[in-house]
Amino acid sequence: MAGFRTLDDIGHVNGKRVLVRVDLNVPVADGKVTDATRIERVAPTIIELADKGAKVVLLAHFGRPKDGPSPEFSLEPIARATADVIGRPVAFVSDCIGEKAKGAVFAMMPGDIALLENTRFYKGEEKNDPDFADRLAANGDLYVNDAFSAAHRAHASTEGLAHRLPAFAGRTMQAELEALEKGLGNPVKPVVAIVGGAKISTKLDLLMNLVRKVDALVIGGGMANTFLAARGTDVGKSLCEHDLAETARQIMIEAASAGCAIILPSDAVVAKEFKAGAASQTVAIDRVPADGMILDVGPKTVTTICEWIDRAATLVWNGPLGAFEIEPFDRATVEAAQHAARRTVDGKLVSVAGGGDTVAALNQADVADDFTYVSTAGGAFLEWMEGKELPGVKVLEA
Repeated sequence: MAGFRTLDDIGHVNGKRVLVRVDLNVPVADGKVTDATRIERVAPTIIELADKGAKVVLLAHFGRPKDGPSPEFSLEPIARATADVIGRPVAFVSDCIGEKAKGAVFAMMPGDIALLENTRFYKGEEKNDPDFADRLAANGDLYVNDAFSAAHRAHASTEGLAHRLPAFAGRTMQAELEALEKGLGNPVKPVVAIVGGAKISTKLDLLMNLVRKVDALVIGGGMANTFLAARGTDVGKSLCEHDLAETARQIMIEAASAGCAIILPSDAVVAKEFKAGAASQTVAIDRVPADGMILDVGPKTVTTICEWIDRAATLVWNGPLGAFEIEPFDRATVEAAQHAARRTVDGKLVSVAGGGDTVAALNQADVADDFTYVSTAGGAFLEWMEGKELPGVKVLEA
């Protein structure tokens, strides 16, 4: 990964208008934010710039509005939640371009913070329309992107602005990029990746990229069943993409060629139905009943995974090992996560994880704070793991 410009390179900001792209796409119910994690993540950048006397102008999207402005997708309640998190007033401006935005920004004093209305109320945002980007840029002297989670999209507020104003990475973006560099960009070897989830069809690019970069790839979740079936193992009624057997074999061939070990389950926890309290049993992987479903990897497999974690200097994790939403099918994910967390706390492992289900699983195991870095970025994290160039990051390169 090339070097990128950060707030350490931004210089004098007192009195300057700084457009800060943040991710405030948070869950809202009855007009109130129910999870402020993403606001908490961008708070350090907002506070640092305000303390240095910048006029901090926040840009963000919220939801997927179809036909222009819509009250249900307004950022107004999120402005109140942002003020609560950072402990300072945050003015809400009911437009992101035009006279309302211009007047509000003009009236700001050094250290003031304002949140402009949803950038996606304009079609020019997602089209990266040059005119719309120009109108956004008119309200700023500098541009800071602190929304890694939107960096895989070449939108006006994530990519277009960086061509119009001096551009820098915010503190959250910086932390994410530095963690990702440690994870796959320039990692300490050996590197082990754990990839889970339901289907390999959604992670083909990811798997193909990883087998060329890591020393061992642990495959869990429903996607492991497709690999097992491709090797001739009967997986019963388990979730399995039988039509992708040849693809799975090709990935295993690619891994062998690259010297990457593929770790598949040797035993499994199976049940006849997927529901809380369902009767389950642990069986060898070649003894799955015809009417059984694999819902988690078994204890022998967990031991193997932990042994690979012990060998690793770097761990990259995306996706749970089993159907972690329902006990006892969360056991393997929780035990492996806790083992990785202990190694990390002991200073023996760099652990980088991300993806919605992964974050939820690590929180369930109560170890998210013990990993080196846990990304909440979702799609951007996945595209980074796939080896794709992220437009919102590329434009920040020094």
